[in-house]
Amino acid sequence: QITLRNRHAFAMVSLPWRRVKGWPEEYLLVSFGLSYRKDSPRIASSVQPYPNRWTHHVIITQADQLDEELLAWLDEAYEFAMGK
Repeated sequence: QITLRNRHAFAMVSLPWRRVKGWPEEYLLVSFGLSYRKDSPRIASSVQPYPNRWTHHVIITQADQLDEELLAWLDEAYEFAMGK
């Protein structure tokens, strides 16, 4: 796992460590935290570990999925983490 940090962790990039039904066999998982649940078909899973903190998981199977939309989400996660 690679953790992206400012004062706090705001995103992680990891390889799959267990099989998840319905997910591809090979992928990278990009996870990031926000204060709210972001709604997008690209987000494979979202969990709320505690109030006002949502962790989102995006499956990456191709390099072109590392696009402006995902980078904007990571920028937003960076700003959210800075405000803690």
